[in-house]
Amino acid sequence: MTQILNDYAKALMKITSPLKSEADLSPLIDQISQSKIVMLGESTHGTNEFYRWRNFISRELIAKHGFNFVAVEGDWPPCQALSQFVTHQTEEDSLGSLAHFTRWPTWMWANTEIQDFIEWMRTHNADMRKEVTFHGLDVYSLFESIDEVIKSLRKVSPAIAQKAQHFYSCLAAYSQDEMSYARSLFKIPEGCQQEVINALDLIMNSKLLDHGVHKNEIFDVTQNAKIIRNAEKYYRSMLFSDENSWNVRDQHMMETLENLFEHHGPHAKGIIWAHNTHVGDYRATDMANRGEVNLGGLAREIYGEENVSLVGFGTNSGTVVASEAWDGPVQIFNIPFGKPGSLEDEYHQVSRSLISSNLFSLFDRHHKDPTLSSSIPHRAIGVVYHPDGDYRRNYVPTSLNNRYDAFVFIDETHALTPLGMPFDNKKFPETYPFGTRL
Repeated sequence: MTQILNDYAKALMKITSPLKSEADLSPLIDQISQSKIVMLGESTHGTNEFYRWRNFISRELIAKHGFNFVAVEGDWPPCQALSQFVTHQTEEDSLGSLAHFTRWPTWMWANTEIQDFIEWMRTHNADMRKEVTFHGLDVYSLFESIDEVIKSLRKVSPAIAQKAQHFYSCLAAYSQDEMSYARSLFKIPEGCQQEVINALDLIMNSKLLDHGVHKNEIFDVTQNAKIIRNAEKYYRSMLFSDENSWNVRDQHMMETLENLFEHHGPHAKGIIWAHNTHVGDYRATDMANRGEVNLGGLAREIYGEENVSLVGFGTNSGTVVASEAWDGPVQIFNIPFGKPGSLEDEYHQVSRSLISSNLFSLFDRHHKDPTLSSSIPHRAIGVVYHPDGDYRRNYVPTSLNNRYDAFVFIDETHALTPLGMPFDNKKFPETYPFGTRL
């Protein structure tokens, strides 16, 4: 059926192709494989197709184009458990490794789609001389990272471990309860800020290599100590309603990404999985007007646009895993059709004209169509979702071909499959307090 398309949809048609099989993505993979960094987004944290297509793209980049690591919008300690699984350093199976995700919402990473991916990574690593690793970029794991630091230091130097534990004892009174520590800052604003900085300085200056510690273990200990410093900073800025809390989190992600490249060497290439709100360049949205930055934009600024590929993902309708409230139960919601005039609505019209429910677009950063550079609403669904308020709350003004280098559109998507892992309700949830717009 012939569709009457508006100017935006006509502009999309020129650079959009049907996605009917994995082979159709060859032009996209050829383009992004030349980059040092490939970021693969998602417009929700609970959609099967986003995980499956990121899985496929990542496998192609790893197996055929020499990418060295995958880093995701998750905490470092549980992601290290997955890294140990995929590199054959643990006796746990994939399900046992995924059980380390205990922060709500566990479904973000403890799901069958991730289980399939890490099992592929483990098989791939068994056949290759150079191992591909899996890491977390996020900043929440204050107490988990303390536990990891002390456990690791005790193996190599009880004296250093004792000194580090002395500094971290400032946090011991809060019994592994991040919310309790955050609330305490109202009465004691200085909190444990200086102590966690002192502990990091101690670890950075301890010359662990001289104690016979492997460089991978040193990297893990140091990274956890940096997370502790930045997590304390994050909870501080968030609690005092500091708008900078978003920036603390994404700047930590960027710092972690830089650390990963330093660790893996100058020729390393990395794949990032995160929400579109972190992946898409902040300068192409209203984030910049609020003084906010994000991972994708920072990576372009630091490494150069020619070395970074940002791939967005979106859907027009379907089902999604989310919850009505923080720490709430897993629920499956219906996603309403895209808001009229939104990016999702425009892609839906193009999909009908191309007679293909799945599409992908490649943008030429040197010759940008001004129509696709104009601002248009683009949906972002978080872990907390209220479909009845979708049109009012869930759209981000977006300059499409400035925000992304490519976009994958799935007209109708389906909820992913959680593994049902329990969570610890003392921990701040993933994406808190931004889950309604992520």
